[in-house]
Amino acid sequence: MAADFQLTVEPREGKGTGSSRRLRREGLVPGILYGGTRDNLSIQLKHNELLHSLEVEAFHSAIITLKYGEIEQDVVIRSVDMHPYKQQVMHVDLQRIDENATLRMTVPIHYMGEDDAPGVKLDGGIVTKMINEAEVQCLPKNLPENLEVDIAALGLNESVHLSDLKLPEGVELVHFISGGEDLAIAAVAPPKTSAADEAEDAAAEAEGEEGEAADGADSSGDGGDSGDDS
Repeated sequence: MAADFQLTVEPREGKGTGSSRRLRREGLVPGILYGGTRDNLSIQLKHNELLHSLEVEAFHSAIITLKYGEIEQDVVIRSVDMHPYKQQVMHVDLQRIDENATLRMTVPIHYMGEDDAPGVKLDGGIVTKMINEAEVQCLPKNLPENLEVDIAALGLNESVHLSDLKLPEGVELVHFISGGEDLAIAAVAPPKTSAADEAEDAAAEAEGEEGEAADGADSSGDGGDSGDDS
């Protein structure tokens, strides 16, 4: 069941860099609300409320109920600008949605059964994930929180592809809609050999070669005179 996310916004009167700085000092985040048949609207949100919501993975690809005075409307997050090194949201873009209009959103991919894959469990392989999200197209009511793919059967050097993703009814991958190939998205690779292990193997191999050389020298030196005394 999809999580129920809500945000409360207020109109933002000032514009420009100075106004945005003032809002941030007051614990607010400047933003913009656009889309649908209404005009773009400059908004402000409570910073901590938004930041806590952003910490939830599903929030980024969810249909959010936006409260604006007495009005409620469904929106999605289109862009979030974060401070380069602080845990601070600098700006957010929200888009109104139409329940009858097709929506494109990027959703996370969840890999299931990683520890049970024979290539990992029996052969010590490592799961390499090429992508962790995919863009889907669907009506808002069909928007999934995430897409799942089962990798529990993967052996060493085997992979899963985009076509292996479990797509809910009414959901399509934009990659395939645009004619893309069935790309590998995760594989089980052979275990990595550390530098210490490689050095140890090289030393053992060199020691073995030295031993063989010594044995050969001893064998050639043991031979006696082959001539007969007369």
